[in-house]
Amino acid sequence: MKQKLSNKDIFTIGLMLFALFLGAGNMIFPPALGHSAGENIWTATAGFLITGVGLPLLGVTAIGLTGGSLRDIASKVHPLFGLIFTAILYLAIGPFFGIPRTGTVAFEIGIVPFLNESTNVNGLPLFLYTLIFFGLTFGLSLNPTRLVDRVGKILTPLLILVLGSLIIGAFINPPGPLSTPSANYESGVFFKGFIEGYLTMDAIAALVFGIVVIQAVNNKGITDRRTVSIAVLKAGILAATGLTAIYLSLAYIGATSTSLVGSANNGGEILSSIASYLFGTFGALLLGAAITFACLTTSVGLVTACGEYFSKTYSKLSYKTVILIVTLFSTLVANLGLTQLITFTLPVLIAIYPIAIVLIFLTFINNVIPIHNYVYRGAIILTIFISVPNALEGAGIVLPGMRMMASLPLYNEGVGWIIPALIGAGIGLLLSKTSNKKS
Repeated sequence: MKQKLSNKDIFTIGLMLFALFLGAGNMIFPPALGHSAGENIWTATAGFLITGVGLPLLGVTAIGLTGGSLRDIASKVHPLFGLIFTAILYLAIGPFFGIPRTGTVAFEIGIVPFLNESTNVNGLPLFLYTLIFFGLTFGLSLNPTRLVDRVGKILTPLLILVLGSLIIGAFINPPGPLSTPSANYESGVFFKGFIEGYLTMDAIAALVFGIVVIQAVNNKGITDRRTVSIAVLKAGILAATGLTAIYLSLAYIGATSTSLVGSANNGGEILSSIASYLFGTFGALLLGAAITFACLTTSVGLVTACGEYFSKTYSKLSYKTVILIVTLFSTLVANLGLTQLITFTLPVLIAIYPIAIVLIFLTFINNVIPIHNYVYRGAIILTIFISVPNALEGAGIVLPGMRMMASLPLYNEGVGWIIPALIGAGIGLLLSKTSNKKS
């Protein structure tokens, strides 16, 4: 049996992980960030890279270290929490946000540039498009393995080639200078970029993808836990390096696009406008085709993941029933439109992302120094106590007593949960020591 992976194997698995994270939807957030941040692009992007690249790397590595699943990690808090939180994360990357976004991004970049405003005003083109898109998704999800494998090997290099052409073209012939920051990016820029990184949903997805990477390593004949965790870490670093390069470049493109696109509603509009500016109609067509097929592949992968998880967890639901429900619901949600879907997504991610972040860090600590379940519970309970009201406030819902939380350190920056999480972990540690003495 092999004791370690070759560099070629590491590269292959790293490229697979890179492709998993490089969802076409993620391509719209760095340009939008750069467009808003303007001259403050590098500070904003630094925050974005922490949650959009750094945390996904940590998430995959955490799964690699434990050799378990997302539910295994979450169950350290409590088995019921493990069941509920895992379901919430699958719903978030699935029919609530992740899957509908594949359809709306494909429509925004592949179809909207070729529609006139009068045609697109009533929402009928989006409805018809998503009906076809998710109909194809359902059909392909019935037997997805061969399609995702074959098409993914073709589309990932194609998408990188198209994006690379846009990036190189925009650096050689930029559409304009760095723009003036929008009002939202005049102060607190780093933390605004940090929160924007939530929208990639990659730290959440990493907790699901981790087991996929472990299986890929196992399929190479590697089963030793330490060797597997090292291989996962190396593959993760490779994927993170590629994502960082692309995100930085796309953010720069967005920051120089204001004179060309004016006030864009989302990153899809920016990318389409840049493609047309650099390469004309052919450029817009090529970008639209590459991202449309990449979105379809991503959609099939996410629908399949949801189908497998929920059909195994709830045995009364067949795989076919689950994917039918998921695709129908995703069609309905997608018709909110890309801009509204992003607006609706952020408050929910503000609620659940901090919980995922705390779980990732606790998993690392537990791998070095085993920690009691009380530590998990204390940290997670106080994190929820802050992140959920923060999310409600972001959605315009202010409950009695919530204003008092504004006095917490970093609360106004959107990360007021950090200190309470540390306090909760400390309380849990004290309770665990007390419990051990009594026993």
